[in-house]
Amino acid sequence: MIKKLMACSALFFSLQTVHAQSIKTPSPSTTQTIKQELGIGTVELSYSRPGVKGRKIFGDLVPFGQVWRTGANGATTLTFEDEVTVGGTKIPAGKYGLLSIPDNGSWTWIITKQLDVTNASAYKQDQDVVRIKAVPATLTSPVETLTMQFANVKPTSTDLQLMWDKTSVSLPITTDIDNKVMAQINSAMSKDNRPYFQAAMYYLDNGKDLNQALTWFNKAIEQNPDAYFMYYQKARTLAGLGRKDEAKQTAQKSIQLATAQKNNDYVRLNEKLIASLK
Repeated sequence: MIKKLMACSALFFSLQTVHAQSIKTPSPSTTQTIKQELGIGTVELSYSRPGVKGRKIFGDLVPFGQVWRTGANGATTLTFEDEVTVGGTKIPAGKYGLLSIPDNGSWTWIITKQLDVTNASAYKQDQDVVRIKAVPATLTSPVETLTMQFANVKPTSTDLQLMWDKTSVSLPITTDIDNKVMAQINSAMSKDNRPYFQAAMYYLDNGKDLNQALTWFNKAIEQNPDAYFMYYQKARTLAGLGRKDEAKQTAQKSIQLATAQKNNDYVRLNEKLIASLK
């Protein structure tokens, strides 16, 4: 009888365990994924964010001179939608692991083919894509939670910036898009529906042939005669060619159209351009 009671009791507790509700609690190191446009593609970072929690971080919790997963929990990864250049090395589009070796006064960033490095023992140096030296900076205000972000964003470059506790360190990333964009422009201009305005803007903003840009702005304006923003860009182009009087006249036309369409931002832009031409 006692054995039967014990068996029933064991079965009861076993069933309780099987049917017990799981409890969802906050992660001590939350995961963040951020995506940034770069060139004509994107770059995406995924990492976990531990907190300082009163601890000494670099040189203690994160030892100097050892490979660090640059986060917590899972591996930290970078995904490039297009080819980029890091530390002078061209890196094809794809997903990579991001590691680092913090040290006193010097860091080493590592981009690796490994996507599963969560501790130093799993790291294989022969899987490195590139190593980049970096000099850390001291923050005036400590950062409690490990924070990584894309900073200093420009059309073809950005800095991946890490900040934690009193330390900040950056990883420059660049991409070369000129050949691809020029190929797109050349292809598009051989078709019927030609993107005159986009092509002209690329030429204007990237130091290309301004006479060609002017030709395309004129064709774009023929198709959109009330487009005040096109007149403004045409005025900028004329100014760049040294044709100041024509630039002023074109800017005045842009002001007239922008006023009629109640866009005060472009009124101010044109006024500033005119003032710069005196």
